[in-house]
Amino acid sequence: MDAKRRNHRDFLQNIIISLLSLSAVILIAQTQIYSLGDSSEYFQQFLGGDSAEANTAVQSVSLSSPLRVAVSGTYGRYGDVDLVTSDESFRQLGSLLGEALGSAQQSISCSQESFAAALNRPSIYYDFLNPQPLSILATELGAEVTSDTFVRSLLLSDNGANSIQLYFWDGADSFQVCATALTPSDLDALIGQYEQGNAFFASDRAALDETFAALAPWSLFLQTTPELPVLSAQPMQTDTDALLTALHFNPRTNYRYPDSSGAEVIVEGDRSVHIRPDGTVFYRSGSEATLTIDVADPDAPTIVEAVSETSALVSELLSDTGEASFYLESVAQTGTSMVLRYGYQINGTPIRFADGGTAVEITLTGNVISSLSLRLRTYTATSELSLLLPLPQALAIAAQHPGAELSIGYTDSGASSVSACWLSD
Repeated sequence: MDAKRRNHRDFLQNIIISLLSLSAVILIAQTQIYSLGDSSEYFQQFLGGDSAEANTAVQSVSLSSPLRVAVSGTYGRYGDVDLVTSDESFRQLGSLLGEALGSAQQSISCSQESFAAALNRPSIYYDFLNPQPLSILATELGAEVTSDTFVRSLLLSDNGANSIQLYFWDGADSFQVCATALTPSDLDALIGQYEQGNAFFASDRAALDETFAALAPWSLFLQTTPELPVLSAQPMQTDTDALLTALHFNPRTNYRYPDSSGAEVIVEGDRSVHIRPDGTVFYRSGSEATLTIDVADPDAPTIVEAVSETSALVSELLSDTGEASFYLESVAQTGTSMVLRYGYQINGTPIRFADGGTAVEITLTGNVISSLSLRLRTYTATSELSLLLPLPQALAIAAQHPGAELSIGYTDSGASSVSACWLSD
């Protein structure tokens, strides 16, 4: 009987030892899963999970852009300098522009003088602040346009021949115009909803005032300077593990250390992430294509694919921006590389950084995210109003830079509060 008990006890001990060994193997594998590249799919299967579900791409997000609008009629202009394409107050303006884009015919080049003349007829001017791919803007407006032509401003204008023309300006020297299916009554009905006379372009006063003549002609001003709140600005409270997971790092890695600046450095192979105390994050890829976007052709993603995929990642990374939101600031493509920049805006007013940087900058090489920088900031409006210089003083300063555009925005220098100010670009 003693021998049987000993055998039974030894059998149970062997089972326990085997289970403990298996648990240890699983724990070790869990700490290394993010370092195993494609083998992580096998690990998910080993645990009984659905690897296809685990690797589902982040859902696309709906972008919205800040813009300025000028509605011109018989009695002057109506202006709004702090709109967003997702605003309910922009719905009718955006719908009409979307219809125009959807019915636009072949465009041809035109002169700056033709564009300026069209502004002085019954018209609606849409300024998106920075040149944007037309296909991306069209998506925000509910239209389908495949062209990746870059435009900054769009203009609907009555040409006096019972039709509405659509003008495009790239923000530099290129002007285009095309016919649309809209009629003058479509345009007049919307123009009639706005009380004109509260806004003007610099070009409207250039002949009488040399300070306006020194500015970019389509700098848009309101008769009454807007009152904008001071913003409270703080580093975003970020879950470091969630951030690392989004960048396909192992959040439980032991390869962490502080550098001389106080930044936390996380290294996996030849990839690295630097997280600074002020909320600035820098990611650099290694030789392996670990962090990628899902596109049809990995060697040549389209602009629409790049924006759709990277904006989804940005939405995941910028988890708490307070009352601000992000928007596509610019796209630049050179060969197989593409650089996408996303900025912050609050209630239609852009937030700039004093050093010229931006909220997010992503560099793509093919479909691989080769570098990424983030400024994780949270903005909240306070009850205090920003102290803006009176317009005459702002004009005098801007006149020192002939051709500059004068506008209002926020400038973040890293302090705990951010005030609106005049910007000269």
